Amino acid sequence: MTTQHVQLSTLLEQFEEEMITLRRHFHENPELSFEEVETPKTIAAFHRALGHEVREGVGGNGVVAKLIGGKPGKTVALRADFDALAITEETGLPFQSKIKGRMHACGHDGHTATLLVLAKALNKMQADLAGTIVFIHQHAEEIAPGGAKSMIEDGCLEGVDVIFGTHLWAPAELGKVQIASGPLMAAADSIDITIKGKGGHGSTPNETKDSIVLAAQFITNLQQLVARRVNPLRPAVVSIGHIEALNPFNVIADKVYMKGTVRTFHNEERDLLEQEIEEVLIATCYLTKAEYEYEYRRGYPPVVNHPAETEHVIEAAKKVSIVEAVEIVDPTMGGEDFAYYLEEKPGAFFFVGAQNPSWTEVYPHHHPKFDIDERSLRIAANVLGQATLDYLEK
Repeated sequence: MTTQHVQLSTLLEQFEEEMITLRRHFHENPELSFEEVETPKTIAAFHRALGHEVREGVGGNGVVAKLIGGKPGKTVALRADFDALAITEETGLPFQSKIKGRMHACGHDGHTATLLVLAKALNKMQADLAGTIVFIHQHAEEIAPGGAKSMIEDGCLEGVDVIFGTHLWAPAELGKVQIASGPLMAAADSIDITIKGKGGHGSTPNETKDSIVLAAQFITNLQQLVARRVNPLRPAVVSIGHIEALNPFNVIADKVYMKGTVRTFHNEERDLLEQEIEEVLIATCYLTKAEYEYEYRRGYPPVVNHPAETEHVIEAAKKVSIVEAVEIVDPTMGGEDFAYYLEEKPGAFFFVGAQNPSWTEVYPHHHPKFDIDERSLRIAANVLGQATLDYLEK
C-alpha cells in the first residue's frame, strides 16, 4: 500500500464514530423518494464546510459536490443514495425513525454517511490528489423513474471518466465484498392489471362473471411463463405482489385489481414476458368473455458492471485490511437505478456485507426490522476510497 492508502485508512478509522453518528441522524429523520428536503440540505452543508464545490437541486433533489485535487488527473465519481421507504420501523433501536410510516429499511442512511465521511477523509489529502472526485448524492432510488436518470440529464456525469458505487448488503456477512463482472442486478419492471367481470350475489354465481376466480386462474397460469416460455439458462421472475377486490363476503366481485413485478437481465426475455403476460390474460378472460386492463411499465434497466472496472474494484478491495473476503457472486434479481450511470460511463457496483455474524435472525431489505452492522460503513468507505486512489494513480 502507498502512503496515500495508509493515510486514508487511518483517517477513516479516526472518523468512524462520526460516520456512525451521521448514519443514525439520517436513520432517525427519513425522507421518502421525491420528498427529500432536509437530507439534501444537510449533505450540501457538510460539503460546503469542507470547501467543496456544491450544486443542489440536481435533477430534482440531488446534490453533487466536487473535490479538485492539487494535481491534474482523471475524474472519479462516487454515488450514494439517500431516500427512505414508506415503512413503519419495528427495530426498537434507540435511534429508531422518529416518523411513523417512514424508515431507512435499505441502508441508504449508511450509504450517505459513508460517502460524506469518505469525502472528509479525501479532503484532508487534497493537495496530493492527482485528479478530481465527484460525490453524487442521489435522491429517489426506491421509486421509478428514480433520481439517477434525471441527475444524469442535469449533468452530474459531465467530465467523469469512471464511476463506482456500493450497497450495504444484509444478506452478506460483515467483512465480505461481493461483485460480478457483467450483469449484477436485474431490470425491474411493474405490471398493473384489472380484470372486469360481472358482479352479483354469492348465492347466484351462475348470473356472474366471477373476477376473483378469473384472477386466481390468471395467477396460476402466469407461473407457466418462466417455467415453460423462458430459456431456463436466462433468469427471470414474474411475481404478483398485490391483489384486491373490495366487496362484502357474500358478493361476487365484478372487478379485481392486481400489481406485480417482472425481473429480467436481457431484452429478449423482457420483450417476451411483456407480450406473453397479456396473452395469458386474454386467454383467461376469454373463458367468460370478461374484459381487462393491462399496463406494463418498464423500470430500471439491469445493472451491468464493466469488466475492467470490476477487476479494478476486486484488486482494490483485496488491499483493504478489514475486508475478509472478496466474492464473485451470481446476479441478484433485485433492481437498482445505478444501472443508468453504467449505461453512460465505465464503472462498477458492488455489495459490502452488513450482516453481524452473531445475529440469530437476519431481516431482509425493506423489512420493518431491517438493520445493518455499522462496522460495514468503514469497510465500504475504505473500498470506495481505495478504488478511487488506485484509479487516480494510474
